[in-house]
Amino acid sequence: MAGINLVKGQKIDLTKGKAGLTHVIAGLGWDPVASKGFFGRKKQANIDCDASALLLGENGKLTKETNLVCFHNKQSLCRSVVHSGDNLTGEGEGDDEQIKINLAVVPADVHKILIVVNIYDCVNRKQDFGMIERAYIRILDGSNSQELVRFNLSDSYAGMTALICGELYRHGGEWKFSAIGEGAHAVHIDELARRYT
Repeated sequence: MAGINLVKGQKIDLTKGKAGLTHVIAGLGWDPVASKGFFGRKKQANIDCDASALLLGENGKLTKETNLVCFHNKQSLCRSVVHSGDNLTGEGEGDDEQIKINLAVVPADVHKILIVVNIYDCVNRKQDFGMIERAYIRILDGSNSQELVRFNLSDSYAGMTALICGELYRHGGEWKFSAIGEGAHAVHIDELARRYT
């Protein structure tokens, strides 16, 4: 069963009426835009996108340095957020990277989990999100991998080197998801994370 499709700016309750939903997976996918090579054949640029999660407090700030979960720090200190590992190309079907979240053990001082994507080594490789297509973020039920929500990032992100895809956040004792879809300029995830310190 397909999840609910959101558009930019929409929000949805994840846990309301789903008392057993404690484990969710943020799945992210993208494909490099095909370009013409020699003799009209199409080849794809090798673009290494990296998904990350920032665990933010009520004030929208990182509560501690270890609350950045990414390819070089695959697990939050509290172990509530775990990165699946780095996909170097974006090729193939399905999610390119996943971030697993155990909502039941997210520390009380964490109010938002912001999901972002950066292009690795974007300056040297002269790459930006205008070279990516079919990008999406989706939230799955971690117990059965059923898709709950999908947000297709269909805006033009040419010139942008980071994407703020969406966030899971606490509201009235429940967890919600917000489709953000904003482009940003940050050559590395650490640079983007500094904006939240």
